[in-house]
Amino acid sequence: MKIAIVTGASSGMGREFVRQLSEYVQVDEIWAVARRREALEALKAETTVPVRPVVLDLLEMESFDKIRAMLEETRPEIRLLVNAAGFGKFGAYHKTSIEDDCRMIDLNCKALLIMTRLCIPYMKPGSHILELDSLSAFQPVPYITTYGATKAFVLSYSRAMNRELKNKGIRVMAMNPGWVKTEFFRHAFQTNDGEVQYFDRLYEAADVVKTGLHDLYKTKKDCSIHGLPVKLQVLAVKLVPHRFVMDIWLKQQKKAKNNEGLVKE
Repeated sequence: MKIAIVTGASSGMGREFVRQLSEYVQVDEIWAVARRREALEALKAETTVPVRPVVLDLLEMESFDKIRAMLEETRPEIRLLVNAAGFGKFGAYHKTSIEDDCRMIDLNCKALLIMTRLCIPYMKPGSHILELDSLSAFQPVPYITTYGATKAFVLSYSRAMNRELKNKGIRVMAMNPGWVKTEFFRHAFQTNDGEVQYFDRLYEAADVVKTGLHDLYKTKKDCSIHGLPVKLQVLAVKLVPHRFVMDIWLKQQKKAKNNEGLVKE
């Protein structure tokens, strides 16, 4: 049986991957991993590919034992792994608890790594891994400090793993979007008190995912960036010292832009 596995599948980017992946890869079943059963069950009506809800919290180590057991029992061929689970917090460092900082590291980095390692033995030449990353991977981001640091890890890890797995015919790509209108903001704003309020552009999840899947299957890129303005920003932060990049970022945050309508509860 050929399958795709998508983590963080109950909402946002993960949900869009479930909806769109059949346009790029033929599988018999999608394993949709997330905590909310109802949201996963609803996905069955949103794709032509059978969806198997896998209700797990990837912040709990026992969840990986369950996934390992499922893989050992089923022995599928994994054609695509999308690691889309993750969360972030905005605001001054002291407003985020140490526990939440560690949870960000555990979900954004540790869970992604474990899922990648668990799935590779079930992949064959032509299989793909997409690690959902962020524009913040390319620069230090004050007031999104820990989240940005976790995404720097994802970028480095993905690029290096792409090289290591090349001889196995397995391709790994990081996907690095800018601001995307998803439930991400619901969590991010909980600790934000105006420190982060400038959002230069907001993209639609469906468009960003379409670009990511195209780049994964139709190009040789090791990272995918949606939108010319974001691509130009990535180029700029490679050329300008990061202390100046952070100065510009902090100056921007003094004025709100495009933050109306974002979920703040």
